[in-house]
Amino acid sequence: MAADRTGGARRRPGRAVAYAALGIVVLAGCASMPDSGDLRDVESTPRQDTGVRVFAMPPAEGVGPGEIMQGFLEALTSDDPGYDTARKYLTADAARVWRPERSTTVLANGPSIATNCNPGGREETNSATCVLTGAQVATVDAQQAYQPAEAPYRKKLHLTKNPKSGQWRIDGLPDGVVMGKSDFQRNYTSVDKYYFASNTAVGSGGQPVAVADPVFVRSKVDPMTQLVRSLLHGPTTWLGPVVRSSFPTGTALKKGVSGLAPDDQNKLTVPLNLKSSQVTAGKCTEMATQVLFTLRNLVPTLESVELRGADADRLCEVSEERAESVAWHGSARRPEYLYFLDGKHRLVRMPTGSTGTGTGADRVPGPLGEGGNGLLSVAVSRDEDTAAVVGDRGASLYTSSLAAGGSLGDPLVSSAGGAPAERLATPSWDARGDLWVADRDPHRPRLFVVEQGGGKPQQVAVPDLPGRITDARVAADGTRIALVVEKDGKQSLSIGRIQRDDGTGQGISVDGLHSPAPDLEEVSAISWAGDSRLLVVGQEHGGVQQMRYVQIDGSALDSPAPGALPGVKAIAASENERVPLVAYSDDGIVRLPSGAQWQKIDKDGTAPVYPG
Repeated sequence: MAADRTGGARRRPGRAVAYAALGIVVLAGCASMPDSGDLRDVESTPRQDTGVRVFAMPPAEGVGPGEIMQGFLEALTSDDPGYDTARKYLTADAARVWRPERSTTVLANGPSIATNCNPGGREETNSATCVLTGAQVATVDAQQAYQPAEAPYRKKLHLTKNPKSGQWRIDGLPDGVVMGKSDFQRNYTSVDKYYFASNTAVGSGGQPVAVADPVFVRSKVDPMTQLVRSLLHGPTTWLGPVVRSSFPTGTALKKGVSGLAPDDQNKLTVPLNLKSSQVTAGKCTEMATQVLFTLRNLVPTLESVELRGADADRLCEVSEERAESVAWHGSARRPEYLYFLDGKHRLVRMPTGSTGTGTGADRVPGPLGEGGNGLLSVAVSRDEDTAAVVGDRGASLYTSSLAAGGSLGDPLVSSAGGAPAERLATPSWDARGDLWVADRDPHRPRLFVVEQGGGKPQQVAVPDLPGRITDARVAADGTRIALVVEKDGKQSLSIGRIQRDDGTGQGISVDGLHSPAPDLEEVSAISWAGDSRLLVVGQEHGGVQQMRYVQIDGSALDSPAPGALPGVKAIAASENERVPLVAYSDDGIVRLPSGAQWQKIDKDGTAPVYPG
């Protein structure tokens, strides 16, 4: 069902459309569906206009197994909160034990009914088996975490005919729901929920660092309440080992709570099952901060969150401004400067908010603004006080204060690679001040971290690494890292989880590697461009170079790709999505302000970066 441009709706069998804003429900007629014949596809529903909800129709009297199957599959794609209509296609026993929340299987197209679902044999029988098939592209698990998973899909469902009523119903089916990709995009939305890094803090006061955990919720089925419940249940399995939640174990919404929504002052009140004696003021403030960061994904105008206890007592309240001071949050930080190397290999900077074309860049204070040392790439710390540079034609990593009178000192890391492209990659900083760099030496490839940007570098273990790391970008939160990995002459993108030494002597490692963009095999540049997304330059098999956004869980993004740009060699984006994209291309350093075309900044510049 899809709304037309005049606000009406195109009819589709077995559906009802609710115009939430008008309080109007329009029932679509239920057309007769065949219960025998050849293989059939269950059509996917086009994406809905905002405010339009789709509801399924219950089974009609006297229809056969095929129509029961069609109606059930339609009901799985509706906006029915508890799948109550879908359960009407099941026997009472099957409806009681079926758990649709266990998983969502996403198929390239709608599921096909591969058999005609006719009762077996020539004589009339009271049972039938239907087989659903399709091309699986992804799954969403019980924690609402998305995972690309291409595989053939084939599931059997059994139906039985009630001898008294004569009605067919499904009595055997797997848990979970299944739908086509277009229905999934209409029904679900990707949202980041937020936890705190377990072993990362910023500043002398130990400010916790917020970490995004992307999940999918049903977009028109009380999404705010769904999302709060998901937050309280804890992080996804992949992220869980490196984050913590400030909510005490067992915290839940008060029984019967639904329909969470801000009031006319953009304040949200969240009733919990906690007693005031269970939480300290500091922990409560962190809890409310988690809720506010999480729900601003759905309601950008949300200004404050109040948590209430089991006795309806006020536990704490946090405003947007207060939350930003409670936790370090990457996407809330706006970098002061854009940095790059000018034509004389001097480190220069220009204000992030500057407008117009032309360089307008000034040399940074200290030795890096003087040039020399064969500088190839640069990274600036998140506080913009220190820079790390790769010099000596890629052989050495240095750090220097961005203040007058500083010195370059001795190299922190050195590479013995035979050519610049086989030596040190562009370095990267996290919010706690640790510096990361990959050595691309084919004979001894390694990943290093230099804690606090000084001292002895530590080699980072990367178990199950499928090739040689050629580029690395650490997330601001210090819990995730994006790697470009080369194998058999192809460069692919991987995301890993950073696990730090917790006193066991195991050191620092990158675990849980997965590919968020398996179709890209010639990745040449990456940059974090949000709390849970990357900007990636690469190409598909046999394709041309493209620049696109990639969600770290591998799900598709609605965000349009940046405008085409030839010969991109490096890109710079910020976690703050309002900051313009910058690239180093055949035209030199160029910038893409919002709503504009690429603008030339410096025709001789190279290696553009924002802090990070």
